[in-house]
Amino acid sequence: MMLRVENIAKSFGRKAVLKGVSFQLAEGSMSGIVGENGSGKSTLLKIVVGAMRADSGRVAAAGRLGYCPQEAQLFSQLTVPEHFQYFAAAYGLPARGKDSRNWETTRDQLLEHFQFGHYGRERVAHLSGGTRQKLNLCLALFHRPELLVLDEPYNGFDWETYLRFWEYAEKFQATGGTILVVTHLIADKERFGRIYNLKNGMLR
Repeated sequence: MMLRVENIAKSFGRKAVLKGVSFQLAEGSMSGIVGENGSGKSTLLKIVVGAMRADSGRVAAAGRLGYCPQEAQLFSQLTVPEHFQYFAAAYGLPARGKDSRNWETTRDQLLEHFQFGHYGRERVAHLSGGTRQKLNLCLALFHRPELLVLDEPYNGFDWETYLRFWEYAEKFQATGGTILVVTHLIADKERFGRIYNLKNGMLR
């Protein structure tokens, strides 16, 4: 199993948001979690990736984890390439050499696949919301994770970018990658091996 979540509970004051949530993800699978706004989806994801502590329960993940939060974690005065340079340093990624997995090669592949075009040199402050979300996603993919945890990943995408997202996701799965998508709405249900519904703090 790439991810095992066991009996996660979380409350904010007297409000119980998560009540013993459990699920697991197998290698090469794609699963979705749906739920109304305010149902606790983002809280669950933050606990899964270690950005928030649960009141009780356990999370165990295998392999490198990539996390795309709902709110893009970007710097308004940096350009697109500068973001990759910053995150490469944070991840400790190799930059040069004969290794085709160096970060500059990975960056160029992502920029080409998601068609950044002339936006590649723009400061984030001048980008549209959809282009910022593309960058947010690319940074989650940048260090070649084996487990992707995506919170509303295609929110604001145009149709072409939406299709390119699914093209990338299919290739990622084909190489053994595991994906968890959390969203308030899933249109392409046939793409998912399993879809959970988070309601009243419980996962069904």
